[in-house]
Amino acid sequence: MPSLPEDKPIILIVDDTPDNLALLSDTLQSAGYAVLMALDGASAIDRLALITPDAVLLDAMMPGMDGFETCRLIKQDLRYQHLPIIFMTALTESEHVVQGFRVGGVDYVTKPVRPSEVVARIAAHVQRSQAQRQADLVLEMGMKAALIARSSGEIVWQSDLARQRLTLGWQAEPPIAAASDRASEITKSNEGHRSVTALPAPLGEWLQRWIAEGADTQVSLERVHGGVRRIVRVLGRASRGDWVMLIDEYDDTAQAIDLSTRFGLTAREAEVLLWLSRGKTNRDISDIVGMAPRTVNKHLEHIFAKLNVETRAAATAIAIQASGR
Repeated sequence: MPSLPEDKPIILIVDDTPDNLALLSDTLQSAGYAVLMALDGASAIDRLALITPDAVLLDAMMPGMDGFETCRLIKQDLRYQHLPIIFMTALTESEHVVQGFRVGGVDYVTKPVRPSEVVARIAAHVQRSQAQRQADLVLEMGMKAALIARSSGEIVWQSDLARQRLTLGWQAEPPIAAASDRASEITKSNEGHRSVTALPAPLGEWLQRWIAEGADTQVSLERVHGGVRRIVRVLGRASRGDWVMLIDEYDDTAQAIDLSTRFGLTAREAEVLLWLSRGKTNRDISDIVGMAPRTVNKHLEHIFAKLNVETRAAATAIAIQASGR
């Protein structure tokens, strides 16, 4: 699979005629699109397994698996429900047009294709599809501290809660790599609150490095400020070049106090139980809370007795249930 630019919409062209592929590829690349090509339906489905394009331009009549069957198979996968598929066909009879729409196509162009018409139709459907995907994400994430950021660090969209968590603590942290003026740009919102329009420097540099090193499906970065931990995760792509990020926040002090009150623990015992519930080893806990490993062991003995349990797993389960995680 060739390397594709992050900043261009991707169009998959499926046609069994190489001359048609060449013409359409040149036309779309000149119009600012990145292009993938396939000579048959099976190859098109293989391409989709590697990368999801922004639209598919699909020849209706191909030997073997025709375009209608190819479209039907693509649309069986829930990941491609919003993927616009535009048919290319010389068959303008109504039953063939209806068949294309019935299997999941959104539009069609007639052969021989007119390049200007193809570009215009693709542009309309790509824009509509991207807007729909972002609208779906906004509805899903509106109550969370979620945002959509470009690989450059520019914030495309952010929930109110994400805006709040971005303005607290991140600017005060030392940068992980060389800071960028762009990544720390701050403006005033209409309400007079600070509104982050680009990721703070630590987040922007971290995201760029993560993308450059090869993005996994999930990754996180943790910062502590004023006794509050903020953990940022990259959930995946919103669209080509845009990334969905989630900012979770944990008040360690408040959670430790709650554990202490619930179970009659001392402040230090509550700290140990809190970090135990987060999967930390005794050595980790010793480093985090600043006590000797033997002291951690002694606190664990007291915790087990007060919780009436005998194992770390049982104590962890009780702490997690109490914190509602």
